[in-house]
Amino acid sequence: MLSSQLFRFLLVGGVNTVVGYVLFAAFVWAGVPYPLAIGLATVLGVAFNFQSTGRLVFGGAPLSQLWRFAAVYAVVYLVNVASVALLLKAGLNVYVANALVILPLALIAFALQRRFVFGTS
Repeated sequence: MLSSQLFRFLLVGGVNTVVGYVLFAAFVWAGVPYPLAIGLATVLGVAFNFQSTGRLVFGGAPLSQLWRFAAVYAVVYLVNVASVALLLKAGLNVYVANALVILPLALIAFALQRRFVFGTS
């Protein structure tokens, strides 16, 4: 069950990630500082991601769980910004830095959502 659920999460997350990364890149291209660009892309994706992830991966998305879902995104956002900051200090550009943290952040998000949002262990 876990491998099937993780596969669905990565598939649905792939679509969500492409949308989020395109939003992020567009904001940075428009001159928005990367922490705000990451935040805006995250906020814009939360409602869609909650529905797609909840329904297609975990079998439901009751609105009562939206706040926990948003809290997981807040944690992922903080890890994202901190990771990008470290990679920028290492000399990478902002686009590459954010791209490099996508998969580790997806795994963190899956574990947190599975445990704290959608209640499957």
